[in-house]
Amino acid sequence: MEKSIIWPFYEPEEKTNSMQEQNEQYSVKLDDWDFDVVDKTTTILSIKEATDDNKRANNSLISSLNILKDFGNGFRKLKGQKIDVAQISENECTSSVCKLSAEEILRFGGQKFMQRIEFDHTFVDSLCSLSEEESRSVMLVERLLASAEKVGEKVYDIAIDLLNECDKLSYKTGHPVERLVYYFSRALRERVDIETGKNCTKGLGIRRMRDLQETLRSINACTIAVQDMPMCEVVKFAGIQAILENVESSKKIHIVDLEIKMGVQWTILMQALATQCSNLEYLKVTALIDVQSRTNVEETGKRLMSFAKSLHFPLCFKIVMVEDIFDLKREDLDIDPEESLAVYSQFLLSNMITHQDRLDFLMGFIKGLNPRIMVVAEVEANLNSPVFVNRFIEALFYHGAYFDLFEDCMRNNESTRNAMEEEVMWHGIRNIIANEGEERTMRHVTIELWREYFKRFGMVEMKMSDSSLYQAKTVVEKFTGKNSFTLEMNENFVTIGWKGTPLNSLSAWKFHKRSTFHIANYLTL
Repeated sequence: MEKSIIWPFYEPEEKTNSMQEQNEQYSVKLDDWDFDVVDKTTTILSIKEATDDNKRANNSLISSLNILKDFGNGFRKLKGQKIDVAQISENECTSSVCKLSAEEILRFGGQKFMQRIEFDHTFVDSLCSLSEEESRSVMLVERLLASAEKVGEKVYDIAIDLLNECDKLSYKTGHPVERLVYYFSRALRERVDIETGKNCTKGLGIRRMRDLQETLRSINACTIAVQDMPMCEVVKFAGIQAILENVESSKKIHIVDLEIKMGVQWTILMQALATQCSNLEYLKVTALIDVQSRTNVEETGKRLMSFAKSLHFPLCFKIVMVEDIFDLKREDLDIDPEESLAVYSQFLLSNMITHQDRLDFLMGFIKGLNPRIMVVAEVEANLNSPVFVNRFIEALFYHGAYFDLFEDCMRNNESTRNAMEEEVMWHGIRNIIANEGEERTMRHVTIELWREYFKRFGMVEMKMSDSSLYQAKTVVEKFTGKNSFTLEMNENFVTIGWKGTPLNSLSAWKFHKRSTFHIANYLTL
C-alpha cells in the first residue's frame, strides 16, 4: 500500500474505524455476466446463459437474426419516458442531419442480410428509394454481417473473401458507415488470424486496454473531446446535482471518486456549494487510484486546488494509491464521523468485470462506508454476449451511433475525430471482436444486469430528481445536433442516446442498512 498524498486545506483529525466486511459472501464468477439479454421494453424479458460451445454454435444464427430483427423493429431503441429537448427548425436542417443515419443504414443492411431467409416485398420496395451512396453502404453492411456470420461458424476462407470485398468499399476517412466497416473488418481479420494461429497475441489484448485506460486518464486532444461530449457533460452535471441534493445541508462533505481522470466534475460541485452552502466547513475529495495513475492524478489535484484557491473555497484533495485493491482499508480514507459521504463512479465498474473478486471487494468496501449516495455512470449496451455474432451485432450498432455522432458534432475538428476513432474507438472494437477469455476486457453490460448485481450488496435505486433531469436537458440543448440527442427517464435512471440508440446510463443508489440479499438468490439467473 502506497502512502496517501494530501493537498490539505485543513488538518484532518486521525480517525480509525477498520471495516470487517466478509466480502467473500458476494463472490461470483465471471460467467455470471455472460448473458444474452433480449430486451423489448424496459425490463428483462429473457436472460439466457450460454454454457455449451456446441449449443452456442447451433443457435447463433437464429439468435443473431432475432437481434437484427429487434434493431430493425426499433426494440433496441430507448423505451423510457422521453425528456423533451428543443428541436431545430426544418430550415436549419443540414444535409448531414437529414440524410440517413449510420444506424438506419445498419438496419437496412441487417434487413437485406436477413432476406436470404425471410423475403419481404415491403423492404425491397423501400430499398428503391435509397440514393446510390446509401445503397452502396447497405451492401457494405450486408457483406460485413455475412463475414461475421462465417467467422462465427469458423468458415474462414469464405469469411476472408467477404472481408476482401468490404475492404474495397471501406475507408477510415470515408463517411461514418465506411469508417465503421473499416474498423470492424480489421477486427474480424485479427480474430481469424488469432483463431487460425497466424497471430499469437497472448496477453496483448490486456496490455492494449491498459494502455488505452492510461491514455484516457491523461490530458490530450481525445480526452478533452470526450469530456466535452454531451454524454459526459450530462453525467457530470446531472450526477453532481444528485450528489448536491443529498449533502448540501452538511458542514463537512467527503466525496470518494473511483475514477477521477481530469476531475472537471468537482469544479462544478465547488461552484454550486460556494453559492448555496454558507455554513460549509470543507469539501474533501478522495481519489482512489492505482500506482500507475499517480502522475496524472497528482496534476488533477493541483488543478483542483488552484481552482479552489481562485474561489476562496475550502477544498482538501487526497489521493489513496493501492497496488492491490485488497489492501484498501477504511482508515486510509480519513473519514470523519461528521462528514456526509458520497461515492462517484464514472465508467469504472464495467472495467472490473474481468476481475470479479476485486469488483466484489470494492462494492463490499463501499457498502461498509455506508455513503448517503453512490452515483454510477456506465455504458448502456450489452457488449458481453458469449455468442460471438450476437456480440458483434450489438457492438456494430453501438459504435455506429458513435461514428454518426462524431460526424455531426466534430465536423469542424476532423483531426480530433480521426484520433478518437483510431486511438480510442478502434481499441475497444478490436478487444470486443477479436479477443476472447481473459483477453476480452471490454465487457459492458446494461443497467438491468447492474441492478441485479447491486442487489447483492443491498443497494437501493434512487430516482433521479427533476433538478437532475433539468441539468441534463440544459446540457444537451447547448450542443450542435441537439435534436439528435435523446434523453429518457427509464424507471429511476437517466439514459442518454444518439438518434434513439442508448449509449450511457446515469443512476443513483443508496445502501440498505440491514441487507437480506444473498448471492445464491441470483446465481440461477
